[in-house]
This record gives sequence, C-alpha cells and structure tokens, in this order.
Amino acid sequence: MSFVIILTEYLNPSQFMREPLFVKQNSQKWSSFEQSPTDDPDELADRFIQITDDLAYSKTFYPKSKTTAYLNGLAAGLHQSIYKNKSEKSNRFLTFWKYELPLLFKTYQKQLLYAFLFFTVFCLIGALSAKYDENFVRLILGDSYVDMTNANILKGDPFGVYKTSGEAAMFFSIAANNIFVSLVTFVSGIIFTVGSVYYLFRNGLMLGSFQYYFFSKGLGIKSILVVWIHGTLEISSIIIAGAAGIILGNSLLFPKTYKRVVSLKKGAKDGMKVAIGIVPILIVAAFFEGFVTRHTEMPVWLSITILASSLLFIIWYVIIYPNKIYKNNQTHHATKS
Repeated sequence: MSFVIILTEYLNPSQFMREPLFVKQNSQKWSSFEQSPTDDPDELADRFIQITDDLAYSKTFYPKSKTTAYLNGLAAGLHQSIYKNKSEKSNRFLTFWKYELPLLFKTYQKQLLYAFLFFTVFCLIGALSAKYDENFVRLILGDSYVDMTNANILKGDPFGVYKTSGEAAMFFSIAANNIFVSLVTFVSGIIFTVGSVYYLFRNGLMLGSFQYYFFSKGLGIKSILVVWIHGTLEISSIIIAGAAGIILGNSLLFPKTYKRVVSLKKGAKDGMKVAIGIVPILIVAAFFEGFVTRHTEMPVWLSITILASSLLFIIWYVIIYPNKIYKNNQTHHATKS
C-alpha cells in the first residue's frame, strides 16, 4: 500500500483548507509578486520557493481549479525571471562599472563633496604649515626623502625618486600599497566617520607639504607636470575612498528611518562597492607612476594631455555621467508611469 493511500485512509479531506480560504489567505502575496517584480536573485529565489509550495498544495487538493492554473502560470513567470537573471550574471562585471557604481556616486554625492572639501582644507593646512615651519616638511615626508630629493635637485634630476627601481616592480608595489591605503581609509569609517577623515587628513597634509616644498625650490610647475601624471587618478581615488568611509560611518551615526543595524549593513555594502570600484583607477594610476612618470623630460604637451585626460575622466565618471544616468532613469520611470 502506497504512502498516498495510507494518508487518504487516515486523514479526513475536510480537515484540509477549503479553496476560498486558501485563496483569501494568499491572494495579497500573489498579487504583490505580480505587481512588484524584482531583479534581486535572492528575492526571486524566495518568491519562487513560496509559489511552488503553494502550487504543490493547490495541485494536491484543487488539481483542476483555476487557482492551480493561475499559480502554475505565476511559477512559470518566476522561473523565467530566474533564468534571465542567471544569464545576465555574465554581464555583471560590466554592469557594475557602467551603471551601478555611477548611480552610487549620484546617491552619495554629498559624501563625495564632503571628502573633497576635507581633503582640500587639509592640503592647505599642510602647505601653510610647511611655509611657516621649516621643519614641517621633514616631519611629514621624512628626513630620508627630503635629503634624497635635495641631492637629486643638486644633480639636476629633482624627480629621480621615480627612477630608483624597475618599471614592473614599481608598478606592482605602488598598486598594492595604494589599494591597501584606500581600503584602510574606507574601513576606518566604522570609527564614527572620524577614522576616514583622519586618513584624509594625513594624506592631505602630505600632499600640501609636498607641493609647497617643490614650489619653494622653484620647481612647482615642473612638479605638477611630472607628479600629477599619476597623481590626478591617485589622489582622486583617495578622496573617493574617504567618501566611502564617510558613507560607512554616517550609516552608523545617522540611521534615519532604518534600524541602526539595517542602516549599517546598507552603508557597509554601498561603501564597499565604492571602495572596490576605484581599484581599476588605482591600477591605472600605478601604471602611470611606474612606467610613465619616470620620463621626466617628456614634452610638456604630452604631460598636459595625460594630466588633463585623467582629470576630465574623473569629472565625467564621478559627476557628469552619474547625473546623466539618473536623469535618464527618472525620465524612463515618468514615461512608464
């Protein structure tokens, strides 16, 4: 005797939920699944499990009803959405940098502005401190760096530091260091935002005193033409990493209408996406520093071209393009409504 026959003999069919009650209890859920589609893979999987459970129940007790036919169609639609979502995962890498990261820049444009302003103020503090305290540059940049650079200036090669090791070795060490510094700047935001601001402070002081040092030696314009070949992308990335840390810290400090834990999870997720998103930019910056910056006697027009292209890219990708995508999305939703 099969399990189904045994079950039928010992259970009274009247004990099972009548179809109208079954529909009443679940119709709101089914309707919400239809009217509020989602692309989130976890949410799709959860909905599919719920619908297939309901479909199995309906097939068992109301096999020829309209409810069963309706649930079968709903389950098929969800299955198709899951299949489509899986096929789109191959493009996830491209989609992240093409849409998701720029939209995060738009969402957190205030945090980006705050990080930029903090960094700018700290640079000015570094430059002014170097101007009024002759020992400040040594304190910030270190005696060995200052002594080496002074010696290079006397030899007529003030930026010889960029030629001290091979291109590939310098590229890999700088890329690893910059990625590490950026991630630390982001993670430090968990210390109530202050941690990320501290790293912006450190890097700002270094840049400000560094630039003043070369201007005081009459090499200010030359330093911009040489150092900012890689520095444009590198410094921009540090500022963005600082913004990612502010996103993280502010989610803990100012949860708004969310529970603090929920807000922190969202802030950590978005901040991490921003911090990881700048890794390719840091790699390009390291490539410039390792392979290009060392050619300190390159034509001025070439240096300006690289520097300006880097700056325009940052302005376009972090400010202009995100606003364009946001406006297009708003227009699309308005037209759809």
